[in-house]
Amino acid sequence: MSSHANLRMIFVLVFLGWLLVWIMLPTKTYKNAWTPKLNNKLNSTYFGGQGINLLLFTFPMMFIAALGCIYLQFQTKQEKSHSESAIKNHRLTFWRRPVLVLAPLGIVTAMELAFAAMFVALLIWSLANYLHVSFGHLHMHKHGEKVWQAKFRSVSLRLGYVGNICWAFLFFPVTRGSSILPLVGLTSESSIKYHIWLGHLSMILFSAHSIGFFIYWAMTDQMAEMLKWSRDWVPNVAGEIAFVFALAMWATSIPRVRRKMFEVFFYTHHLYTLYLFFYILHVGVAYFCMILPGVFLFLIDRYLRFLQSQKRARLVSSRLLPCGTVELNFSKSPGLKYNPTSILFVNVPSISKLQWHPFTVTSNCHVEPEMLSITVKSQGSWTQKLYQDLSSSTDHLQLQVSIEGPYGPTSSHFLRREALVMVSGGSGIAPFISIIREILFRSTHPNCRIPRILLVCAFKNSADLTMLDLLLPVTGTPLEVSTIRLQIEAYVTREKEQPVIDIQKLLHTIWFKPNPMDSPISAVLGPNSSLWLGITISSSFAMFLVFLGILTRYYIYPIDHNTDKIYHFTLRTLWEILLLCVCVFIESSAIFLWQKKQNNIERNQIQNLEVPMPTTSLGSWLCGADRELESLPHQSLVQATKVHFGTRPDLKKILFECKGSDVGVLVCGPRKMRHEVAKICSSGLADNLYFESISFNW
Repeated sequence: MSSHANLRMIFVLVFLGWLLVWIMLPTKTYKNAWTPKLNNKLNSTYFGGQGINLLLFTFPMMFIAALGCIYLQFQTKQEKSHSESAIKNHRLTFWRRPVLVLAPLGIVTAMELAFAAMFVALLIWSLANYLHVSFGHLHMHKHGEKVWQAKFRSVSLRLGYVGNICWAFLFFPVTRGSSILPLVGLTSESSIKYHIWLGHLSMILFSAHSIGFFIYWAMTDQMAEMLKWSRDWVPNVAGEIAFVFALAMWATSIPRVRRKMFEVFFYTHHLYTLYLFFYILHVGVAYFCMILPGVFLFLIDRYLRFLQSQKRARLVSSRLLPCGTVELNFSKSPGLKYNPTSILFVNVPSISKLQWHPFTVTSNCHVEPEMLSITVKSQGSWTQKLYQDLSSSTDHLQLQVSIEGPYGPTSSHFLRREALVMVSGGSGIAPFISIIREILFRSTHPNCRIPRILLVCAFKNSADLTMLDLLLPVTGTPLEVSTIRLQIEAYVTREKEQPVIDIQKLLHTIWFKPNPMDSPISAVLGPNSSLWLGITISSSFAMFLVFLGILTRYYIYPIDHNTDKIYHFTLRTLWEILLLCVCVFIESSAIFLWQKKQNNIERNQIQNLEVPMPTTSLGSWLCGADRELESLPHQSLVQATKVHFGTRPDLKKILFECKGSDVGVLVCGPRKMRHEVAKICSSGLADNLYFESISFNW
């Protein structure tokens, strides 16, 4: 067995052990048998009562995160053979096939449905056991309290315990630079829906928990408890403040509100910092240790993103297309590597100092080693303002831009398929541009097996056809389209005949003045980002444990002697939050500054060059411009492209006519299109279709 297989086995065993602890937590066995034994061995003067939770709930996931970084850094780069890929895909065909296509949940595969069912079963199991144990030892919290009232209070309390389980998983999907998600083939973009599911579920449980206590206090004439901030127990006021912030985020995250008032959702969601702060104050250090791994890893990732965003990215040029799309070309470090379908988060302070928007990276790091490109479709107010500012400006202007990323998958497994069908709508073609460029690059390697490609793209107007110009890079290694089996079916839905216009006159290239404050885009922790991230995680966590041990042993323990009734409950929690932040900031800053010094050496070797833009346009030729294409790659693209006016693609017919035993179906575009393709692939009428959705609609 290889070392990589051994590491994967270790990851699985540690994770299953972590889940086992969650399963056993609400049982009598854990409370009456495990806890006394663990207390005797782990209730030390250095960590107090939280030592058990640090060992059982925090350490396993931190271990996986740190070791996962090393695994990702040194994992093999060799592509598996097609036969191996086919066997694996056929073995997991059922589990990867969409089984549920529903608007609130989106596209859900059989595997996702199975894990969601198991998670819900865990919540039900936990609540049932918590109630079974608590009903056997009811405590009357007020003289004359009735049994049913005590049971009502117990149910309300245990609903909060179950909600804490959701929080243990809540932050993993939104950690963009995660080392855990890639271990299971996920990215933060593809798993953001899990964060949404967990957020709604936790809010339902916490709402029931909070409202339940309000009702209980009203029934037992204890409304004064709402204003109580206990010294030696849970502060109720902190929980109520957290609940108010949570309600604000929950109300604005409803899909209809989020789509129509995105800025309200965006700014309100930043209340999560205050929500998390008061939530931790409410539950205390013992329960905080249960959700600590997700919070710890998210805090590291968020702080590294902040450090990266403080640098201004060097913007070389932009190309304005007549369809309202702009291509931004950044200078990048040659050591920065990324895979197709990666995304880059962009901030333009002149438009909004707070708003960050994700865009697909269309360039290829192998073909264009010193340039990174993204496409921005003018759709919302932010993108429209950017397009207007650029189109109304003269050449050689300056534009301050900050970035975070790029973030993307660690591998492109779908490139090992026999054939690829890529279905896009409008700007959804952007991730497929990066995939086609990667396939063009791989075609230059001898004995490299590449898939057949069918690109089905739907546009509203003929001007949108100019987005096909982006399929070919304007710099770097020359690529020959004729070496791959590419077929493009373009549909213009709102025009019934081909116009005769000269769109080339509308193409506009803008060059930006170099600024000494700008830097080429580079990985936040250098070329070996995964390895340095593992060092950051392990060193900051080790420092946190050392500082926590020292604080507990030499300050808190002499006061309370491991009893929770003397030292202030809230103050202990504040100490832990402070230590967590300090350790993350110190270690992350030190490693970031070290890597920044190394990047500056490479930065001085990169020069701003005005890259020659093409003088011919595939899109303008397709739109009826009377022009001869001199570029051989453009000629090949024109020959591979067929334009249909006044009609929409018959997706069912197109997919069912695909030949081959292993056809990957990728879709990116409007929700209706994604759902239609998913239903076709999950119908069971074609066993050779393997669905994969690429969506950035959060």
